[in-house]
Amino acid sequence: MRDGENERLGAESACSLLESVDVFVFDCDGVIWKGDQLIDGVSETLHMLRSKSKSIVFVTNNSTKSRAQYAAKFLSLGISVSQDEIFSSSFAAAMYLKSIQFPPQNKVYVIGGEGILEELHLAGFTALGGPVAAVVVGLDQYINLYKLQYATLCIRENPGCLFIATNRDAVGNMTPLQEWPGAGCMVAAVCGSTEKEPTVVGKPSTFLMDFLLKKFNIDTSRMCMIGDRLDTDILFGQRAGCKTLLVLSGVTTLATLQDQTNSIKPDYYTDKVSDLLELLGP
Repeated sequence: MRDGENERLGAESACSLLESVDVFVFDCDGVIWKGDQLIDGVSETLHMLRSKSKSIVFVTNNSTKSRAQYAAKFLSLGISVSQDEIFSSSFAAAMYLKSIQFPPQNKVYVIGGEGILEELHLAGFTALGGPVAAVVVGLDQYINLYKLQYATLCIRENPGCLFIATNRDAVGNMTPLQEWPGAGCMVAAVCGSTEKEPTVVGKPSTFLMDFLLKKFNIDTSRMCMIGDRLDTDILFGQRAGCKTLLVLSGVTTLATLQDQTNSIKPDYYTDKVSDLLELLGP
């Protein structure tokens, strides 16, 4: 059913989507779970898609965990997912440094969680010591003035020091009931103090799409990005040439989608991921 410029997913469009897509790309926060609570019907929907020979990957801007830690979280929620099916912004930060041939002897300063540190270590980079040649900023639940000051000094005083942001999400679902400040708040603070803009490696940047294309070797038109954010998930899918499905189980409301000032229109929208299961059957 079309609502102005926005089309709500129905039985016919769900069937068409299933037939035209080989790879479903899911965001996590607000789509698969909220905080540590699995959203109803997600497990059954993923099982249905796999039973129909669809490939599934997860692309998350939340940098607090590494791919291994995300795989463990999925398992704790009763869903078996391999590390190779997970692409996090923490992984993207490490892969970006590798892609530009960042010297492994150079040091990286991190404002963020264990996820970034673990992925940097796995990629052969050191986040301790100095001199610092790159600053990576992600979601940091323990952000403070001293961390911001050191990042500012590195970027302003160390010649050629890189400023990398995992993502610029304003808020996120750290708990089932509340939205919390996102990495964008930390990134904005460093932007303000350094008067510089970062290289963003998470969504909506299509940097991670290069890895998806290498993994599946198919045209992006045969992929569908499913997410709860217009300015990251849906824009990421559109920039890459994927089909897009917005779910209203996370940060975006129907009012926001329908607002006349919103210029990002998904191909379809629906209330939650499990609507696919209800529309298509098991």
